[in-house]
Amino acid sequence: MSSSVRIPDGFVDELKARIRPSDVIGRKVKLTKKGKEWVGLSPFTNEKTPSFYVNDQKRIFKCFSSGMGGDVISFIMETERLSFMEAVEKLAEEAGMELPKADPRAAEAYDHRKRLQEVCEAAAAYFEERLQSSEGSAARDYLEGRGLKPLAWKRHRLGYAPDDWRKTINHLKSEGFTQAEILEAGLAKESDRGGEPYDAFRGRLMFPIPDSRGGIIAFGGRGLTPDAKPKYLNSGDTPLFHKSRVLYRYKAAREALGHGEDGGLIVCEGYMDAIALTEAGFGQAVAPLGTALTEEQISLLWRAGPEPVLCFDGDRAGLGAAYRAVDRALPHVEPGRSLFFVLLPDGMDPDDLIRERGPAAMGEALEARIALSELLWLRERDAEPLDTPERQAGLEARLMQAAAQIRHPGVKAAYERDLRARMRDHFWQIRQAKRQGGFTKGKPGGRGPGMGAQAGLPTQASGRQNPGMLLLMQAIANPDILSGMEETLIAADFRNETSNRLRDVIVDFLIDDRDLTFEAVVDELRREGHEADLSHIDVSRISRIRTDEPAYRSWKAAVEVFIPVETAPSADDEVRRLKLKRRLVAERRKAHEERILVDQQEKAMGKANIGDFWKQFEAKNPWFKSDGSGN
Repeated sequence: MSSSVRIPDGFVDELKARIRPSDVIGRKVKLTKKGKEWVGLSPFTNEKTPSFYVNDQKRIFKCFSSGMGGDVISFIMETERLSFMEAVEKLAEEAGMELPKADPRAAEAYDHRKRLQEVCEAAAAYFEERLQSSEGSAARDYLEGRGLKPLAWKRHRLGYAPDDWRKTINHLKSEGFTQAEILEAGLAKESDRGGEPYDAFRGRLMFPIPDSRGGIIAFGGRGLTPDAKPKYLNSGDTPLFHKSRVLYRYKAAREALGHGEDGGLIVCEGYMDAIALTEAGFGQAVAPLGTALTEEQISLLWRAGPEPVLCFDGDRAGLGAAYRAVDRALPHVEPGRSLFFVLLPDGMDPDDLIRERGPAAMGEALEARIALSELLWLRERDAEPLDTPERQAGLEARLMQAAAQIRHPGVKAAYERDLRARMRDHFWQIRQAKRQGGFTKGKPGGRGPGMGAQAGLPTQASGRQNPGMLLLMQAIANPDILSGMEETLIAADFRNETSNRLRDVIVDFLIDDRDLTFEAVVDELRREGHEADLSHIDVSRISRIRTDEPAYRSWKAAVEVFIPVETAPSADDEVRRLKLKRRLVAERRKAHEERILVDQQEKAMGKANIGDFWKQFEAKNPWFKSDGSGN
């Protein structure tokens, strides 16, 4: 390449933003993940103990044995003995970026892009100023109603586009920009009636969209009136902006992630969700721009961190978006590159959840994320009933077809092993349920059945030993498996008075935050006259299981089979099922609190007048019996 070629401003920064250093350096140095960094033997010295570090978030390498360090360009220059321009050319080709040719027209094209970005920057400053003016009052009221304060407006450079046909155009012209530049930047539109161009955004709350270097390249605008159509309007494609290749807040989120823990960015569905997450302390939040995630956007996510979390609204549309992301990502997963998913409760989006339940609830939802492989399994398992060999074969065919999309041979083989193991567990549960009569009659192929041998439960020694009792005793022996299962336990009916009472005792312990032990639970049940039933449980044969084992999935599925069909939704309706369980939790929790109040009244009043209290309590809580059975 000729040395006369001019590299435009920002080209090198964009190049380094597109390249993950560990990918490039890992081709020459065998790297191992260690915390936030990659570690390997120095390529510059003959060392035996690794002292060579690569940090993808900071985009640097450091070799302590030689004292060398720098960015990915300097690494290529040193290891391949290339000039700066030669290294840039090599990496630009890998990143899919076209270097300017050695002619004046190419330099002029880059200067033109810079000029368009200046138009966008001027428009962003103008919209910010208009938000503070009298005509921005409706936008300010909207933001305050969403819980955002002026400091947040400034932090995210929010603005207001005047409700006028040419006010923004005229302002930008007064700043020295031509009408052609304003049109090309997407800030104005040509009239289809032959008139003057008009403002593209009018009467809208404005969200500036930065590129990976932080420069403003486009806008999103939210309508502020009920009849605004569309509610959200994005800039069209321009020489600066293609919405399928950009993520809102990408630069700021990547920087926030670089100062935090390993993992990845949090992807939500809209501007307000990304801002709400950021203001709640989740600064690594980004959003696509009104479309399903594209392969280019998923690639951007992986450049920032190995395991981004895709956070979708907890409704059918959100589930569909998650499934589409699974299909787009599968061909590209590899060691160090995968996705996690969060489906929020009750049809909420992140902004709703944070405003109604607080940042802690959002943190809990993110902690409960599920892996790509888990969501793939759930999708295919619940796609159709599994009550015949042909349908079970159909499940296997779908899962293997999905795994076949994975290009990395090692990951593909790991997926095939994992998915087949899940099938074996699930089909075993179905067979066990049929033998034990544990199926709830209803939709064929609904969630399968009883607990398996892999979970370490004893087989039934006598006909009096109830499968539900065994599952619950397994939970007491392994309290860790109860995390997140409170709602499922409350929704379940174990079809046995003692088992249902044991379920309620376990839930009471969880609600009261008491230590769950065999001794404490059994003592409580014995006091209520259940000693004979408990005598048939062989506690010594109940083994330990962990939440990362297939046995845990078996136990969880076995408990879910006891959710009655008359109240539980079908297996493929995850959202309705979660709503049901959360409602039951709230009802039982309220009843538990009322029971405590009644007990206090009993002590205060004695036995004489307590009958009326119990009648009122049972009327409010028909699931509860005053004899303490809780059946």
